Amino acid sequence: MIVPGFKFSATAAAIKKPGVLDLALMVADTPAAAAGVFTRNRVKAAPVVITQARLRKGTAQAILVNAGNANACNGPRGLETARATCRAAAKLLNIPERLVLPSSTGVIGAPLPGDRITQALPQLVAGLNPDGLGEAARAIMTTDTQPKASLVKGIIDGKEFTLAGIAKGSGMIHPDMATLLVFLFTDAAATPKILKTLLRQALTKSFNRITVDGDTSTNDTILLLAGGKTGNAVIKEDGADMAALGEAVNRVMGELARQVVADGEGARHVYRVEVLGAATPAEAKKAALTVAASPLVKTAMAGEDVNWGRIMAALGRAGARFDPERVDIAFGSQPVVQNGQGLGPMAEAAAQQVIKSGAFTVTIRLNAGDFADYYDTCDLTEDYIRINADYRS
Repeated sequence: MIVPGFKFSATAAAIKKPGVLDLALMVADTPAAAAGVFTRNRVKAAPVVITQARLRKGTAQAILVNAGNANACNGPRGLETARATCRAAAKLLNIPERLVLPSSTGVIGAPLPGDRITQALPQLVAGLNPDGLGEAARAIMTTDTQPKASLVKGIIDGKEFTLAGIAKGSGMIHPDMATLLVFLFTDAAATPKILKTLLRQALTKSFNRITVDGDTSTNDTILLLAGGKTGNAVIKEDGADMAALGEAVNRVMGELARQVVADGEGARHVYRVEVLGAATPAEAKKAALTVAASPLVKTAMAGEDVNWGRIMAALGRAGARFDPERVDIAFGSQPVVQNGQGLGPMAEAAAQQVIKSGAFTVTIRLNAGDFADYYDTCDLTEDYIRINADYRS
């Protein structure tokens, strides 16, 4: 996976456990235009605070990421450790410290072992190479079962460009972002303002349309760096070139978001909750999210139980206006509820086969208006409890 103008590296620094990749470095050949979006959680990890401040100038050249430790709730010590590791990386890379962005994921409240990161940095810098993005994707995992990556190509100003991204996320996944780290890289040229606009637009239909467990994190970070090696005229305003880059960002972020849901902690079924016929856009969104986030609906899906009553109950507390006696529900193409009443055992047996496929859509028609929305989610299994009960041990 090659993005011209960028190099990547990963190593084991014994932050998670000895011998496991847990430290990644991503570097642009020259300072790149950069933008980011971050957690809305009031509790923000030290690297989020630092990266937000450094991005105000809209330029970055390196991202230093560790897994296994969130460096959150560590007070001034956490800030200084993050700055010290960035300072050490900047010295080895021979770039200004302000161009190095820290990012972390893992256990909250444990001091970050900065000395282990500093000791691993020479090997990390020496290993930088254009083909290292896949290893970097592995190094940022925590409870993820597999790395997450996506790449697309497009045309801007008559020149081919590449956009690639990697993500980390499995649990603590909910709108307004989640336990997410997402890093995007392109060789196209665009201003930081354009990059920020494209990120926010793509976020609406990707990472802010997924939920695994209803929790959000202290460390959520999405960064987009544009190195400009394509040689296109710098995208500064709305137009065909911005649309082309935006389409690439949408595709990569959408694919990464789907990979995150599919890798939800302990997940065995992935499904979309689609609400049609709501009275307003806001009510369509609220109804879809309430059903998608419902633990009772999720556990029914884990048991492959067509328990549509749980869906009706969730709809009833969502704050959307509708007549319960006009609601229709289907699993895939199989209706199970019409005009608020069940269609019987044969319909449910057919719908159960849809659930058994492992990936499907639950379509809910409120028949109260013209608006629609959706959320992608997964089931909630006993493995989710096991993973999170044993997370620190």
